[in-house]
Amino acid sequence: MSAALSRFSLRAVLAAGLALGLGSCELIEFSPNDYRGPADQQDLTAKNLARLAKTPLPTDDTLRFVFSGDSQRFYDDVEDLVKSVNQQPGIQFMLVSGDIADFGLAREMRWIDDQLRQLKMPYLTVIGNHDHVANGREAYQEIFGPLNYSFTFGDTKFIMTDTNGREYNFNGQVPDMPWVNQQLADRTARRHVIVSHVPPQDEDFDPAVRDQYTAALRADPRLVFEMNGHRHDYGIGQPFNDGVTYVNSYAFEKRRYLIVTVWGDKQFRLKQVSF
Repeated sequence: MSAALSRFSLRAVLAAGLALGLGSCELIEFSPNDYRGPADQQDLTAKNLARLAKTPLPTDDTLRFVFSGDSQRFYDDVEDLVKSVNQQPGIQFMLVSGDIADFGLAREMRWIDDQLRQLKMPYLTVIGNHDHVANGREAYQEIFGPLNYSFTFGDTKFIMTDTNGREYNFNGQVPDMPWVNQQLADRTARRHVIVSHVPPQDEDFDPAVRDQYTAALRADPRLVFEMNGHRHDYGIGQPFNDGVTYVNSYAFEKRRYLIVTVWGDKQFRLKQVSF
């Protein structure tokens, strides 16, 4: 065999071996849209709910949680936020009001989880419009879980729902009103809180569903308030002048968050914390 042929054969063997090694390595991400990941970063909603269930809140006890949102692009702020939240006494969990990612990439969602899992308490999320980008919807479901879910903690039922109507081309089906109505009809909890990303007064909320949604909230005597993100700044008010209070979260970039305290039937207090 000639030297040239030997060199060609060696290169072919090395190339074949490299291809085989790459093909068998599950840690290599062949596409930025690939959302496969480690088992400990799958089904995070279910895992955090299971963690929350281990520290139940007694009936009639005061509820206290942290509310923030829109971590997109602001990854450098997460570590400081976690340190600050961990210093707050009596916090039972944290709610993140969507837009965890900027481009709907699984790696972005996992970057945020790498930090938020350092919290001393569980955290729970809703999906934001940026989390829908590309195949972000599938990535969110793989990493976090259902787009619509609810849980009861103490005397309060939290209804976590997808309100990103524009991302569904305003098809008249988001939010899922049959599901929302079913959740609001549940009378087993003393209080209801709805958490979503896009508020109904925003242009990204499907106008075909707006009246149904706001009417359902207005008709629920147990509703304390509706909580949103999307606007990147704190706000509280009754934009429809119907007695329903809407609370908007700070984005991570604002380096502020809310501590929400709830007691009685509908009594609540909002405390702003800078970090």
